Amino acid sequence: MSNLTKKALASSLKEILKTKPISKVTVSDICSNCGIRRQSFYYHFADLPELVEWICWTEGEEALKKNKGYDGWEEGFYNIFLAAKKEKPFIMNIYHSVSGDTLRSYLFRLTMPLLQGVVEEIARSLRIQDITESDKCFIERFYSSAFVDVMLEWVARDMEEDPKAIIEHLSPLVKGTIPNALNAYSGRNQ
Repeated sequence: MSNLTKKALASSLKEILKTKPISKVTVSDICSNCGIRRQSFYYHFADLPELVEWICWTEGEEALKKNKGYDGWEEGFYNIFLAAKKEKPFIMNIYHSVSGDTLRSYLFRLTMPLLQGVVEEIARSLRIQDITESDKCFIERFYSSAFVDVMLEWVARDMEEDPKAIIEHLSPLVKGTIPNALNAYSGRNQ
């Protein structure tokens, strides 16, 4: 029942955002739109930003599913683009009204596990064992930041570029430079 209520509140917010900016949306608007009492909202979420974060996180996780490794990163990232495009009024409201930092933080938290899986798989396939966790973490953060910036630029341009074209541009970078980065860091702290 708990997830049903959360989903109803999320759907209500998304529906409202088709006609109203998020800065003008209240908890009362959301609750009356979906027929749920305010107490129910506050039982699940402390405030509107927490609902926004829950929506972003659950839908992002759904978009990624099992595509968190090297073989599936392209599909996982593409699915993030498709999910964002499907929820364009919601994403654009977050981007323009709430804070670019909020969207950046969400996207970073979403892409970091994807890049961790990619880096781990490449390190295993190259049999790189003499790299520190700190160095792997740096590589993961670097690529996550790059992915997030590419996505935010796409949002800033009103999501007009074809996500497949973006993935095609990213693919050679990931396939070429992550192995090179791992090799460059390998054994440097011995």
